Amino acid sequence: MGSAMARNIAGAGHAVRAWNRTISRAQPLVDDGIEIAPTATAAVEGADVVITMLFDGAAVAEVMRETAPAMRPGAAWLQMTTVGPDDVAGLAAIAQSAGVLFYDSPVSGTRQPAESGTLVIMTAGPASGRELVTPVLDAVGSRTVWTGEDGAAATSTRLKLVVNSWVIAVSNAAGEIVTLAKAIGVPPAQFFEVLDGGGLDLPFLRIKAGLVERGALSPANFAVDTSGKDAHLILELAREAGLRLDGMEAFSARLDRVAEAGHAHEDMAASYLAGFSTSTRTS
Repeated sequence: MGSAMARNIAGAGHAVRAWNRTISRAQPLVDDGIEIAPTATAAVEGADVVITMLFDGAAVAEVMRETAPAMRPGAAWLQMTTVGPDDVAGLAAIAQSAGVLFYDSPVSGTRQPAESGTLVIMTAGPASGRELVTPVLDAVGSRTVWTGEDGAAATSTRLKLVVNSWVIAVSNAAGEIVTLAKAIGVPPAQFFEVLDGGGLDLPFLRIKAGLVERGALSPANFAVDTSGKDAHLILELAREAGLRLDGMEAFSARLDRVAEAGHAHEDMAASYLAGFSTSTRTS
């Protein structure tokens, strides 16, 4: 995700520096005119806009506690990692201490939309910095949905977790549909023939079902470990609201089982493997 976004920002004419914990992963960006910084601190020094796209809230906090003080006062920080609302509050406090503008800015979309610059960005942050961040948001996304002017309130993060609850549910359903159909002798194509063109026909359902049918789980569009992390965030948020999400609890458990079976870095569609006793089937 981060590499694709960096390429699109550079392609829009902005000077870009990138940093990755594993330098070799960032090295191909040199061919796109992107400078590879040796440290996170070196990456943010003097920048007008900083983007964080890491694995989880703990990773972002670890990096930004060290690097935020090196940011230019008045610069903007677009925090795009999917984290929990409590994480957002802590990250906003880091930004405030450093004198930078904080934007809670998770994205909807996976690897392919990131590569094509068609992510949908959910953003909350001060209106005073919108002129500064809008060109960057436009470079990585097709639309920006503003949810408020206080990034610390985590309004965008809450919306993102609602969106991801739908993504996880549909992906899990796609895997179960294909495996059930095959197990009972129904061609999956006939299932989609019934849905074709109607209100139940979803492009995303077709995409995920296609991955399962072909066993095309790598490279991941949205990996098992990442979606599993998000499922836990969704369940935590629901519990805080006094809700029990039985479906998400089941999906979360399936993702955990598949990750433990060695499929953590495959596409989340691999959750269908939890339906088999060994979690090793691929088609």
